[in-house]
Amino acid sequence: MQAYELDSPERLRAHLARERQLYQPQPDGQGALRWQALDDPSQPFVVPQEPPLFSAKAFFFAEREALFRYESGQFIPLLPEVQPQVLFGLAACDLTAVAYQARFFAADPHYQARRAATLLVGLDCAQSCQHGFCAMMDSGPEVRAHTADLILCPLGRRWLLLVASERGQQALAGLVLARAPADWAQQRDAQALQVAAEQGEQAEIALGCAALNGETVDSQAWEALGLRCLGCSGCTSVCPTCSCFAPFVQTEPAGASVQERVWDSCLYQGFQQEASGHNPSATPGQRVQRFWYHKFGDDFRQRFGRDGCVGCGRCDAVCPGGIGVHQVMKRIGQP
Repeated sequence: MQAYELDSPERLRAHLARERQLYQPQPDGQGALRWQALDDPSQPFVVPQEPPLFSAKAFFFAEREALFRYESGQFIPLLPEVQPQVLFGLAACDLTAVAYQARFFAADPHYQARRAATLLVGLDCAQSCQHGFCAMMDSGPEVRAHTADLILCPLGRRWLLLVASERGQQALAGLVLARAPADWAQQRDAQALQVAAEQGEQAEIALGCAALNGETVDSQAWEALGLRCLGCSGCTSVCPTCSCFAPFVQTEPAGASVQERVWDSCLYQGFQQEASGHNPSATPGQRVQRFWYHKFGDDFRQRFGRDGCVGCGRCDAVCPGGIGVHQVMKRIGQP
C-alpha cells in the first residue's frame, strides 16, 4: 500500500466531498451515533469512541425496496438510482462486514449497484470499544486492506493515509500529500497490538464457539436462552452481516404488481414457517440456536471464508434480554 502523511482528515474529507455525497457517523441528538449526510465538510472530524449504533449495511442492503414490476406478462427490473457517495470513517469490523455481505449478494444487482457507487474510507481503531472483540474475529482493530479504498490511521496527533485500491488512488487526484515515514507500518502494527491487548483473550467466546460446533449444547440450554429472547429483532437489525429479508407484493388496481423485499429477522416466530404449516424453528430456543450457528458455525465459515460475526459487540449493547454474544457464549461454553 502507498502511505502518506495527512495534516488533517478534514482536508481529505473536503476533497472527497467535492464530487460525492459524504456520510459519516454523527450524534443523532439522542445520545447515539448514526450514519448521516455531512453538509459541512469543514467541521472538525471527531474520532468515535464507539461504533455507531447501526452499521453501514443499509447503504447497500436497503430496509425496503422494489425489485421488479410485473405487468402485461413481463418482468421489468426496478434497479435503484445511485449517486456517487463516500462513507467516511468506517471501522475495520464494519468494513469486514461489507465485504462479507458483498459475497452474499454477489449476484444481486441492487446491492452491487450501490456498492459500485460507494467509496469506502476506513478508520483504524486507536482504542478498544466497550463490547468489541474484532481482533479475535480477524476483522480489526486495523482495517484490512482488501475491504477499503482508503484507510485513515490516527497515531497520536499524527495521521497516516493509506491507499488500498485503485479507486482510492483515483479519488486522491489533485490532493498534494507527503510520503509517510519509512517506519509507518511498524507504528501501525504496534497500535493494533495495543488495541488487541485491551480486548483481551476473549476465552469465553472461544469456549462458546467450540461448544456450538462440537454440538455439546443440549436443547434445554438453547430453550433457556430462548426464554430470554423477546423477538424484538434488535440484534439482527444492528448486526452488520445479517441479511434476512422477506418478499412482499404490492398489487396495483390495473393488475400490475411490484415485488419488494423488506428486512426480516430469523428470530421472528414465523420466519421459517412453511406453506404446509410446518415450522423447523418453532420454539424460541431453536431460533436463538439458528441465529448463533449463522454467526459462528463451521458450515458458514467454509461457505463465506470467515465467521458471520465480526466482533462489533452491537448485540451486547442492544439486547433487552441480556443475551448478546458475550452472554450467550459464556452460557453455552460452560462445562
